[in-house]
Amino acid sequence: MLVRGVGQVRELFTDAGLVATRDLRIEARSRVLLNQVAPFALLVLVLFGFALDADQRTLRTFAPGLFWVTVLLAALLAVQRSASIEHADDAHTGLRLSGMAAASVFLGKAAAVFIQLMVLEVLLTIGIVVLYGSEVDNPVLLVLTAVAAAVGVATTGTLYGALASGLGARDTLLPILLLPVLAPVLIGATRSFDDALGAAAVDGWAWLGLLAVFGLVATVLGALAHGAMIED
Repeated sequence: MLVRGVGQVRELFTDAGLVATRDLRIEARSRVLLNQVAPFALLVLVLFGFALDADQRTLRTFAPGLFWVTVLLAALLAVQRSASIEHADDAHTGLRLSGMAAASVFLGKAAAVFIQLMVLEVLLTIGIVVLYGSEVDNPVLLVLTAVAAAVGVATTGTLYGALASGLGARDTLLPILLLPVLAPVLIGATRSFDDALGAAAVDGWAWLGLLAVFGLVATVLGALAHGAMIED
């Protein structure tokens, strides 16, 4: 029984790795992240700077919030791109016929979005350091917050991307469904970054705990519910 269970878990993650690899290879060929999403995100940071009159002190104070608002806006594009892959050449039908577990498909697609978000967060961190003059006071907290928030956004976005695809009009419906659900991520990540960047005197580690719980719950619920979401 134990050997069988271990084998099933290994198969689950092996299949998830195949799905993630496929999505990342498609992204590497299309370069949507580098040619469209990343320039859009950096442009948003620049526009925020103009809106605040390029006041370095103000920009440093609001950098954490501006950073995560930009991440969420860019994440919408990445999630929509991830969902659209399954509708190209009826790929979602091929996945169902492959015999892969729905949880494997969910974890694989979420992992691909997570990796893209991490690349984006690295670029945006460089952006706020260069454009806003931010300084990293606690790099460990910064990195852990970026990872935990990316997990929450990727898993929730993958689940709601599947839901919006099933309802139709996914391009316009997804932001309405997803952004309110990601409010805890925006709040928690912003407060944690306040601590990591020295922008405000808060307990960033407590907010990091909130992000970790959110990411864990979103991952479990997504793995359980994804199969029902993608059924016709």
